[in-house]
Amino acid sequence: MNRRKFIKNSLLISAGSFFLSKSVYAEDEPKIPLYRPDINAWKDDELNICWIGHATVLINFYGTYILTDPALLPRVGIKFLGLIYGPLRYMYPALSIDEMPQPDLVLISHAHMDHMDYETLKILTDKFPQKINCVTAKNTKDIIEDLKWKSLVELDWNEKLDLLNVKLTGIEIVHNGWRYPWEKDRSSGDFNGRSYNGYLIESNNKKIFFAGDTAYNDKWKFLANENIDIAIIPIGGYVPKYYYHCNPKEALKMADEFLKAKYFIPIHTKTFDTPKELIEPLEWLNKINTEYKTQVVINDIGQTFTIKK
Repeated sequence: MNRRKFIKNSLLISAGSFFLSKSVYAEDEPKIPLYRPDINAWKDDELNICWIGHATVLINFYGTYILTDPALLPRVGIKFLGLIYGPLRYMYPALSIDEMPQPDLVLISHAHMDHMDYETLKILTDKFPQKINCVTAKNTKDIIEDLKWKSLVELDWNEKLDLLNVKLTGIEIVHNGWRYPWEKDRSSGDFNGRSYNGYLIESNNKKIFFAGDTAYNDKWKFLANENIDIAIIPIGGYVPKYYYHCNPKEALKMADEFLKAKYFIPIHTKTFDTPKELIEPLEWLNKINTEYKTQVVINDIGQTFTIKK
């Protein structure tokens, strides 16, 4: 079902989402991050990575700007009569949508509304028409194909793509892919259902693994010899959905034991989580970060990690 048909026939769902969204947090205004990236200081001979918020990460990969799972508005959800009905974020993004530089490439891990946020993507593509390339998971591009992309490509597990001097590989994760509950979903065994990706991103002899959203798994052991520099893995959402989301210890263990990554960057917390998980995941991560060889290099929204060429 396409987006327009869904909106037309979803008044009851929208109303339910409205009441849910009002009860997610007591506060009506997200908090302001303690940190902000100084993107004007970033250089084309550097690798810069800033955690913008939730699963949104801005990467300057030696002059190529990559934005993952962009969600930059106060709420994610269904837009109806000019309003977005869905969860209110706990913390504003470290860069507002107006401050976001033009990404050369947008990577989308799957079609969940907090990862494929149609309204954010529409604003970005309207602001930079036919200038942004987008790569998304198999059987998901129909949701956003009406937007003003320069190119829009689906990448399946183990498929490779060379784009903008960047090599991309789709990586299997453990999650689900439906945007609406009645849709076909690959996690149920339907190959034609909506899929979900992690990505291996390579350029200038550096490698970044972006997991998007995943539960604990050992499917990445085959990447142990890839000399991965940075693993970006979610650490929130594990209460109560541990079968779709890994906790901080599991995330760091996967980065260290399965990926053999040098550095670790957490995502998917302190934004749209349950109250218990707004602070707990990062505190938990900081308590265990010395137990592994992989080094945690970012521990809050807005912080930047840099590697010189």
